[in-house]
Amino acid sequence: MPEQITPLSTLYLLLHGAGTGVSVVLCLYLLLCPGKAIAPNITPPARLRRWAAALFAVMALAHIWWILFYTYSDDTHSVIYGLLVALDCMALPPVFVGTLLIMLQDRRRPLWPIFVVITPCAVLAVLQTALPSIDLTTLNKIYGLVIIVTFIIYMVVAVRQYGRWLRDNYADLEHKEVWISLTQLIGLMILITSFEYTDNYVMGTIAHLTGFPLAGLLLWRVETLKDLSTDSLPSHSALSDDCPSKHSATPHEAKSPSSKGDPSHIGKLLVKHCEDTQLYLNTDLTLLQLSAAVGVNRYYLSQYFASQNTSYYEYIHDLRIGHFIARYRELAAAHKSIVAQQLARESGYNSYSTFSAAFKQRMHKSVTAWMHEEAV
Repeated sequence: MPEQITPLSTLYLLLHGAGTGVSVVLCLYLLLCPGKAIAPNITPPARLRRWAAALFAVMALAHIWWILFYTYSDDTHSVIYGLLVALDCMALPPVFVGTLLIMLQDRRRPLWPIFVVITPCAVLAVLQTALPSIDLTTLNKIYGLVIIVTFIIYMVVAVRQYGRWLRDNYADLEHKEVWISLTQLIGLMILITSFEYTDNYVMGTIAHLTGFPLAGLLLWRVETLKDLSTDSLPSHSALSDDCPSKHSATPHEAKSPSSKGDPSHIGKLLVKHCEDTQLYLNTDLTLLQLSAAVGVNRYYLSQYFASQNTSYYEYIHDLRIGHFIARYRELAAAHKSIVAQQLARESGYNSYSTFSAAFKQRMHKSVTAWMHEEAV
């Protein structure tokens, strides 16, 4: 970078310092505060908070070691520069990749391959120190970029699989989708490209300006992603996976062999224990909870939905939309005031946008258009 002090270099240093401060504050907030600042009604995964805190901690350290480097040395061909590049490649990708994978909330997904993949970065760093006459920095940068691009491809596939899993197990997905993490990936690639592949204040300034909204986006994602590690029903439903309530299937029904292979029997159980009791009005009702309440193995219940050319997700939405329509017409006949948002919540939706999308998919028109036609 140029040695003379210019307005742009001053701005760069200010942004660099601000980035360090923001990273430290967010790290301490995620570690020491219980959350609830952005979404008071949502309990995010504690594991995700720890990984995100580690990411912000590494980002703060990266800011510090690079500002020290450019303060006391400006030799981008030195061994120290090569070691710092290797340190970036070894420190940032693991915590970033780990944070994004934890967003998928799949505890069976191993994280150890992350550390195996970055082993060549450590090897190149050792070789750079032992053989200072050979410039291995470019090779390390290229390898780091390959890691990011490969992970982006992997993450696209993983998120698609995660989305399908959510739709098979949850009926209200507004706060559970993780496509936003792909934006984080693209942003990271821009940041690393700007920092590692250019040595001028313009690209560095752009990278810092990009980093602030990305940090805010990550914090928002961590705070609003509901913990899906437990599948207990809401307390007001008086149901749980381990302790079926009075609405749950009887032991005879639960153990009946006919419940495994007889679609008509499973259909009757769904009518009795879900539709008649209006169990579908419980927000965040899951397939696992429904199977416990009905008394049918989760696998057989999924097979039943597939045999009916539908899914758990579609089944619950159909019931909720039907409930909304019935309640709307009931209130309209009684000449009572109707608030669509309130009626959607009564129909089992946490999010009005989720309700609107489900309604339009089934009725082939918006909620407003349908209500207008009903009023005519």
